Amino acid sequence: MWETCCAPIIRGDRAAATAAALMRSRYSAYVVEAESYLLASWHPQTRPSRVRFTNGQRWLGLQVKNTASGGVDDKAGTVEFVARYKIDGRGHRLHEVSRFERLEGQWYYLDGQHLN
Repeated sequence: MWETCCAPIIRGDRAAATAAALMRSRYSAYVVEAESYLLASWHPQTRPSRVRFTNGQRWLGLQVKNTASGGVDDKAGTVEFVARYKIDGRGHRLHEVSRFERLEGQWYYLDGQHLN
C-alpha cells in the first residue's frame, strides 16, 4: 500500500489529487519522519519553521472518517480522521478535522481542529 499510495507523493513523483490523498501522505510522512515533505505540504500561511517528532512515538494506523469537498475539482476541503499511536507503550489517538486548500493545483494542509 505504501509504495502505491503515499511514497510517490512524498518523493514528489506525483501530486496528491485530493485532500484525502494529501492527508494520507502526510500521515505516512509522520510515520517515516519526512520533515521536508511535511513542511512543503503545509499551507504557506500556517507553516511552522520546523516539525517536531516525539522520541519513542510509533504510529499504528489511520482511519479517515469523513471528507467534505476536497475532490479533484475543488479548491478546499476537510478530512476528519483518527490516527492511533503509542509513546513508551501507552496508546493514544489523534482525532482531528483538518482543513485543506488547493493553490495553483497543489493541495496544502491549512489547519485542524482537535476533537475528543
